[in-house]
Amino acid sequence: MRKAVFDTIRQILGRGFTQGEVSRLDRALDCAIDDTACTARHQFSPEGLALIKRFEGCARIRADGRIEAYPDPGTGGAPWTIGWGATGPEIGPGTIWTQAQCDDRLERDTARFAAEVAHTIGDCPTRQNQFDALVSFHYNTGAIARATLTRMHCAGDFEGAAQEFARWNKAGGRVLAGLSRRRAAEAELYSRRE
Repeated sequence: MRKAVFDTIRQILGRGFTQGEVSRLDRALDCAIDDTACTARHQFSPEGLALIKRFEGCARIRADGRIEAYPDPGTGGAPWTIGWGATGPEIGPGTIWTQAQCDDRLERDTARFAAEVAHTIGDCPTRQNQFDALVSFHYNTGAIARATLTRMHCAGDFEGAAQEFARWNKAGGRVLAGLSRRRAAEAELYSRRE
């Protein structure tokens, strides 16, 4: 089957493939055959999870131990957030969760965001620390598919990509110190040589 696909694409393009194109097509075919192949190459690590937890916190713990939703610090309102940075239409003023609900949501959300990052970067060479930093960035911004830093990463310009993190330090049009600290930590993790 693979050969037939490659031959058809070669005919459509009217040329052969570069080695990079062969690798990307192979990966796309692997993903089409088995969805788990798309995320198996990149796994979000405990270090990446610790980074998210460090900056998201599990704020607004009530006297009864449950967690209460809070407004976005940039807008003073929507999107309302609860637990480890969870947002969505079901979260608003008065939303209250248990710690277990917050932890469960974090696990589901990080799995989803990690899969989106893995899909976006495809077969681009990526070290574990880079992947973790990209997942943290995407978890907070939702911007992995449109960010210049992603294009730079996929082009192999790791130094340029690391510098791009700092550009994502605003909410509601204002620079926030917390976002600046988070972007610096993500850039540091991204740049670390393992």
